Amino acid sequence: MVESQIAARGIRDPRVLFAMKEVPRHLFVPPPYDKSAYEDSPLPIGNGQTISQPYIVAEMTELLALQPADSVLEIGTGCGYQAAILAALVRKVTTIERIPEVAVLARANLATVGISNVEVMVGDGTLGYPQNAPYNGIIITAATPSVPQPLVEQLADGGRFVAPVGGRDFQELIRLRKKGGSIAEEHHGGVRFVPLIGERGWSG
Repeated sequence: MVESQIAARGIRDPRVLFAMKEVPRHLFVPPPYDKSAYEDSPLPIGNGQTISQPYIVAEMTELLALQPADSVLEIGTGCGYQAAILAALVRKVTTIERIPEVAVLARANLATVGISNVEVMVGDGTLGYPQNAPYNGIIITAATPSVPQPLVEQLADGGRFVAPVGGRDFQELIRLRKKGGSIAEEHHGGVRFVPLIGERGWSG
């Protein structure tokens, strides 16, 4: 998977490639979809949610430009796979899931693979989690109509923010860099994610 679907498509960060090799994706995908866990496609995980395709996980992680001492906030925990990849790269991951049953699943999956530096919270991810701010990296793994302002405020100076921004059916993957009070925005192509539900996201 890593060589043919990720490295071959341009992902170069050796730490990201290593994390993608080390985290067993099939343990985050429920049956019968676990048989397709290493194909480059999103898969259902229940409750109307999906696990993103491996390449997108790797691309968004690489865009965060993470360092070992970083603290990261993830919005949209899902099955916990993206959080597991992040946890292999940084000191601490705080991740927020809207659906309590999905959060329980994520905690169980993370425990199964022995990951202990991820804190799974239940709540409205569009408001962030100021108790652990500021964050060196913030990632949204669902489609947001715009960048939630609370997340920009919780991003550290020098921090990076990565999210799919746009309509319900099609979004643009963007990266923001915060430096000295100003925000620089980059665009990294079209993507499709399930909608981000919340006060600063979609209403339902």
